[in-house]
Amino acid sequence: MIESLPPLASLHAFVLVAETGSLAAAAERLNVTQPAVSKRLRMLEAHLGVALVRRGANALRLTPEGESYATALAGAFSGIRTATAALAAPASGPLRVRAYTTWALRWLIPRLSRFRERHPGLEVEVTTSVTPVDFSREAVDAAIRTSDRPPVPGAERLHKVTIAPFAAPGPARAAKRGGLAGVTLLGSVVRPQDWGIWAKATGTALPSTPLLFESTSLAVQAAIEGLGAVIVSPLLVAEDVKRRRLVGLAQGDVATGDHYWLVLPPGPARREALAFRDWLVGEIAN
Repeated sequence: MIESLPPLASLHAFVLVAETGSLAAAAERLNVTQPAVSKRLRMLEAHLGVALVRRGANALRLTPEGESYATALAGAFSGIRTATAALAAPASGPLRVRAYTTWALRWLIPRLSRFRERHPGLEVEVTTSVTPVDFSREAVDAAIRTSDRPPVPGAERLHKVTIAPFAAPGPARAAKRGGLAGVTLLGSVVRPQDWGIWAKATGTALPSTPLLFESTSLAVQAAIEGLGAVIVSPLLVAEDVKRRRLVGLAQGDVATGDHYWLVLPPGPARREALAFRDWLVGEIAN
């Protein structure tokens, strides 16, 4: 039986359009014109007999069939990139990881010594930001994002984002006696919805509007100092709970619907980034 696979150039163009959400961005990545990308998409749709994208006046969106196809193809192209990277000479310089401040400070950095033990001599440079990384403009080898769905095709899901309230021992005793009414609610402008998500899931009425800090790290520190109760992922305050700096105010935690995702740059990934990915997945599983 003769195989009839779609043209690789058309598949590649479609994957890049799915990753970037833009014909122009895909054209720039391929170093071709935007009409050339459009032509490749039309050829692919004609070959498959299925509409993969919806074209609007100012936007382009994938059809449900296109989304499913893009997800499957992303894994295949990721495998090609990984295989290619394995043949490439290792790049010099540290492994550059972009993450959220609180996740980096409270989850990643305390574990980095174990990564260095496994990969001696490989330095990791951690930077923080809440904005999505632009791999075409920034020297970043791996990024951590949160979203309810893959932020880009090929992103690797790490673990759920769950939340629960915590407070220092003094405010915690007050909260357990009289509820949250006498306790200042603390949160962050990065995740302002978390108190509402937790309240709805647990059937709890919030007595006041939360006081929002610039980052969850600041909100956690404020809670440790006794300023109120913070809503945060239990994973990020496990050490504080162990040392009795914070006390949980509820039984169990609440899933927000979001996950942490690992995102690698498009194209061949550095060997070091692939090693970091493998270590990260194993560390989370333990």
